[in-house]
Amino acid sequence: MENANYQALELHKILQMLSAKSTVPKAKELALEIEPQTDLDTVKEEMAKTSQTFELTVRYGTPGFYKVQDISAVVKRADQGGILSIKELIEIRRVLSQTDVLCKWFDQLEDKETKLSYLFESLFPQSSLLRRLNTAIIDENSLSDDASPELRSIRRKISRAQLSIRESLDKMIKSSDGKKYMQESIVTIRDGRFVIPVKREFKSNVSGLVHDISSTGSTLFIEPMSVVEANNDIRILAGQEQDEIHRIISEFSIECAQLKDQLISSYKAICQLDLYFSKANLAADMNAMEPSISNDGVIILNKARHPLIDPKKVVPVSFSIGEDYSVLVITGPNTGGKTVVLKTVGLLTLMTMCGLMIPASDGSRISVYKKVLVDIGDQQSIENDLSTFSSHISTIKSILDQADDESLVLLDELGSGTDPVEGAALAVSIIDRIKLFGATLVTTTHYQEIKMYAIDTDGVQNASCQFDIETLKPTYNLVIGFPGKSNAFEISRSLGIDEDIIKHASSLISSENKKFENILDDLEKTKTELEKNNEQALSYKKESEQLRSELEAEKEKFSREKEDILERARLEAQDIVRRVQRESQALIDELDSLRKEKEKEGFAQKAIDARHKQKSTLNKLYLQANPVIEEKDDGYVLPRAIVKGDRVLVWDTKRNGIVITPPDNKGICFVQVGVMKTKVEVGKLRLVEKQQPVKNKNKNKQGSVSAKGVESRMTRKISTELDIRGYAADDGIYAVDSFIDDAVMSGVGIVTIIHGKGTGVLKNAVRAHLKHHPSVKSSRKGLYGEGEDGVTVVELK
Repeated sequence: MENANYQALELHKILQMLSAKSTVPKAKELALEIEPQTDLDTVKEEMAKTSQTFELTVRYGTPGFYKVQDISAVVKRADQGGILSIKELIEIRRVLSQTDVLCKWFDQLEDKETKLSYLFESLFPQSSLLRRLNTAIIDENSLSDDASPELRSIRRKISRAQLSIRESLDKMIKSSDGKKYMQESIVTIRDGRFVIPVKREFKSNVSGLVHDISSTGSTLFIEPMSVVEANNDIRILAGQEQDEIHRIISEFSIECAQLKDQLISSYKAICQLDLYFSKANLAADMNAMEPSISNDGVIILNKARHPLIDPKKVVPVSFSIGEDYSVLVITGPNTGGKTVVLKTVGLLTLMTMCGLMIPASDGSRISVYKKVLVDIGDQQSIENDLSTFSSHISTIKSILDQADDESLVLLDELGSGTDPVEGAALAVSIIDRIKLFGATLVTTTHYQEIKMYAIDTDGVQNASCQFDIETLKPTYNLVIGFPGKSNAFEISRSLGIDEDIIKHASSLISSENKKFENILDDLEKTKTELEKNNEQALSYKKESEQLRSELEAEKEKFSREKEDILERARLEAQDIVRRVQRESQALIDELDSLRKEKEKEGFAQKAIDARHKQKSTLNKLYLQANPVIEEKDDGYVLPRAIVKGDRVLVWDTKRNGIVITPPDNKGICFVQVGVMKTKVEVGKLRLVEKQQPVKNKNKNKQGSVSAKGVESRMTRKISTELDIRGYAADDGIYAVDSFIDDAVMSGVGIVTIIHGKGTGVLKNAVRAHLKHHPSVKSSRKGLYGEGEDGVTVVELK
């Protein structure tokens, strides 16, 4: 990447990070060669591919990638009739293995219509060829016996022949004469032939061919005539083995040549897929998101983070330009973060144009530009005899020559390095010219004149990097709409400059400048007060929304319960009506029968019996109209007879009532329970002699106070620590919810959740969940001695 503007914004470092995420050597090269795209549709398409790949990795994980080499030249040579080496076949096998892995990964997707589907469709798995290559090749120098039946047969013949020769020579060297002739009792090989070591002085005693002499000359390596023919057979078989190996490799070479286009297509698709999965994994490392993309010059960054600054130290910045103003002037003290803001805006814009997700929060928006023009940092050049100012002006001239309405211009310390009055005037003129071009401009400065210019000029806005006067340290917080102060006097005072010098310097400032500084002070105080009020309002709004949400949930719950109760009541009422109809019809039938028999003997007694039966039936119907689950008898005995006016507890329903009629001879009485009058068996009543005032308002599901439940909650003790190490994220969050509920009910104020560090998945899930938990007031990671990042300390409401 030779573009100086891209270098100034350090895009090359981001691409190096991307390259490091890749595995395939070619994909690493492609990562470093990425250039920002200027066509809106192209940028959107590339961003969509990266974003969808990121989503797929979250759901299905990242497929494994191998360090496959470029096989294009190899298969082209095979296509021209060349015979490949075993090493080259191994490279082809690796490509086929990678293709197989990616195809299996793609097969698991529920929805095959993705932005990367065209790349997966460019993969051509060759299962048969891959299986045979795996079977045939052992390493770069040898083939397996399973490469072909003929090769196995030849090698078996060689093994048998070698065994036969060894047995023959072993007998020779172990014989009484052999022991006397031999230098050592071993069989060795020279020039591929089996020989025995014979002492030089006994050469004439062993008939055979001399193949070698030891370095001392005392030992001759002789091939006995008895095994010459067998050695010749082995030599012939070895030749046949090489011919068979050559034939096998030739067949593989021909088959690879026939699959040339498919193999090259698969390799290219592998490189592209490795690149996109690398983009997704880089986004995961940066906790990045997909911004909305346009080409209207609007940039909105919510809590954006510079990706090259340590995530533990970087301060998120919120930034916007292009809607109400196209020029933003950033002011503030040195080391306050002005340059970091410039670089963050420029780098995140370039990353988006490269199809990379950006480290920012939801709602961020990036515009695509034809040119990104930058003047950042000290570019003093001794070689070209340029001062800092001259170097800046040289760069700005180049920018002015190129800038147009499709350009993003970033200028650091515009007008610095020369006389302040002239520098400020020149800076205003340069801003006017760039504004006239219609470019989007972000610049930093210390000059009061430029701050005033931003206040007075349409389309130009001030912004400031805040500085804490009390601690005399920058907060790195960007505030748009307010010019910032350089705070030179406060910083000098904190560094020990004599107060008289500071007072004298203050007296030298013109009244207009003092007035402007006073206005800035007032604005700063007003802004701080507004921020506090806004934070308080947001807090109240959050609480009210939470209460409303809880009330809505309770309302919905009660509505569901009401519907369930009414439905059950309707069903029970229908059942009761049907039973009443049956019993009433039976009574009517019996009365008709009695009417017919009224003249017969014994009619009066029958009438009395019918009346008793009717009363008994009605009592049963009253009991049926009270469809409450029978409670288990607790052995309670009434201390006295129930009388009218007694206060009682209906054991079935756990509800209090007043007896309005004494029990009849069947043991049934009427009880007033609330607005309902019901018949109840005496055995289901518990006499309430005295009504004690109820202090605890907690009630059980049936509405009565459960002293036992209250006591259990008051006396229950729970641990203030929960250890969920080793849990899956969902299981861990479920355990945390249950633990917090118990802690709240027990009155515990602070608890500790031990989740460990590990991969960070469980830790991040728990901490994200705690931020929105209705019972959590605040949470933080553990301090030194508490478990540090392996625990989270929670303060409960």
